[in-house]
Amino acid sequence: MRQIVLDTETTGLDWKNGDRLIEIAGVELLDRKLTGRHYHVYVNPQRDIDAGAVAVHGITSEFLADKPLFRDVAAEFSEFVAGSELVIHNAAFDVGFLNNELGMLGLPVLTAICPNVIDTLKLAKEQNPGKKASLNALCAFYEIDNTHRTLHGALLDAELLADVYLAMTRGQESLMMLLDEPAPQRDDGAGGALIERPPLRVLRATDEELAGHDKVLGEIAKANKGHCLWMPPEPVASA
Repeated sequence: MRQIVLDTETTGLDWKNGDRLIEIAGVELLDRKLTGRHYHVYVNPQRDIDAGAVAVHGITSEFLADKPLFRDVAAEFSEFVAGSELVIHNAAFDVGFLNNELGMLGLPVLTAICPNVIDTLKLAKEQNPGKKASLNALCAFYEIDNTHRTLHGALLDAELLADVYLAMTRGQESLMMLLDEPAPQRDDGAGGALIERPPLRVLRATDEELAGHDKVLGEIAKANKGHCLWMPPEPVASA
């Protein structure tokens, strides 16, 4: 399974108002492991950068003056991500900008060349409702060192997001290992080995444990005016 953890920086907040990409970065995961392969490029947007955006990422028009245009890197970028599953924080933002840039060149858009997109912002909100879900907040929650992140930067943010995503989805490694294991064979006369399974051990509650359980249910019923879903209903007196 090939995944690309992707991030971008832009001249502003809305491509519909003419804002453009200025930085693209992606790091590669193969079977949930960082391969060390990555893509990173700065892009000359051919327009001014909003002061608010510069305050966030620190990238200036002067710095980008000698950088390539998006049309010069579009093919290389598309080749790097093609066919992968994308992992993006607040995916609608980055996908919107990339689709706009590719579309202006008449090239297949990002959502056409990559089959799936995982939005880690949405995933974080589903896993921890009501909690902060910014990249910095997630780094703190999963104890990922981001002290070197003083400004936003696409490559650094993609690397941090890769660590965050792997932490958010722990447990999938064991599932993948199970999928890779050969299925048990039965002795069907064709050389398959019979798999002996040990009998299951059944542990039953002791009288003391049952009494403690009934006591807790009684306390629940008392606190809820006699209602407790786990207790049998009182018998109805016959007329």
